[in-house]
Amino acid sequence: MNYNETGGIMKKRANGPKIRVVLHILVWAILLALPLYSVKRLQFSSDFLLIYYSYTIINGLLFYANYLLLIPKLFFRKRRISYYLSALALIVCFYFVADISNNIVIGYLEKKNPEGLERRLPPPRGMRLRVPVAGPHVMGYVSSSLLIVFLSLGVKVLERQSRIEKMQEEMEKAKLNAELAFLKNQISPHFFFNTLNNIYSLIDINAEDSQKAVLKLSKLMRYLLYESEQGDTKLSYEIDFMKNYIDLMKLRMSEKVSLAVDFPEVNDDISIPPLLFIPFIENAFKHGITTRGRSFINIGLSSTSEVLIFKCSNSIAGKGPEDRQPGIGLENVKKRLALLFPGKHDLFIDKHDDEFRVLLNIKLS
Repeated sequence: MNYNETGGIMKKRANGPKIRVVLHILVWAILLALPLYSVKRLQFSSDFLLIYYSYTIINGLLFYANYLLLIPKLFFRKRRISYYLSALALIVCFYFVADISNNIVIGYLEKKNPEGLERRLPPPRGMRLRVPVAGPHVMGYVSSSLLIVFLSLGVKVLERQSRIEKMQEEMEKAKLNAELAFLKNQISPHFFFNTLNNIYSLIDINAEDSQKAVLKLSKLMRYLLYESEQGDTKLSYEIDFMKNYIDLMKLRMSEKVSLAVDFPEVNDDISIPPLLFIPFIENAFKHGITTRGRSFINIGLSSTSEVLIFKCSNSIAGKGPEDRQPGIGLENVKKRLALLFPGKHDLFIDKHDDEFRVLLNIKLS
């Protein structure tokens, strides 16, 4: 994973708590603003706001006492019995806090309005201005308090689950990037090893052609060192890379080898992971050329806005036992395809009699 990706993940983690704080503030702002509409719409006295806000503040304190203290310290640490007992004790404590607060508020309003608050401020249906210490209203308080406690529990659990899922996604992405980097780093040395072997064998045959081969190799190295390290690369760049590689291989081909290459003119809107097709081409030149008879290699690429199709076929030269092994290149490209295009690619490899065929379809959208 590169620095930018790491920084992006850290930034997302830092922004997560900020977003939650903003959402909490927004919800409470709506709850505090609702009675302002009700006072005008339903023609309640402005004194109703004081009572409403006192209840809302107490309920908010109950919500966050459970949300910030009991749930992280007890519930998430698997101390469930302690949590439920503490939540019950919290509800009882806040009942007395609510009763004291209610008496203070009502006492203040009665002093402000000596002729009688009940006549001046008729409470909404189901609400009493004073909270009795016993009776059906106690059950109403307990019910509403339980609702607040379980609401805060639900919010906290959902937030925690969301954080866990995001962390798992980030870890999977980091693991994927590490695996892709490992596979790509395996491909490059393998590619250079084969290419240098070809140039070495060419030196004894034709010194001038070997100089051309070194020049071609320098272009390939430039691509591998710079372009392929930028993440995805333009399809046109990848095609140029494959052409240079094929030109390098042609320097040591005899007239007995039939080579057909069909690369289309493509626009720069299509980007692909680098070095995606070169292992198949390497494999074709490694196993498809023989000095004992005629052989062939056919390479083709076509694309639309939705799919990319790569085809490669070659004769089987029938070399030594070590050349009949699939090799690290093909195994790596299979793993890369599985990681880069899960469910979006089809790879068909067929070895039949004296011919080896590869067909790769990649969905671009």
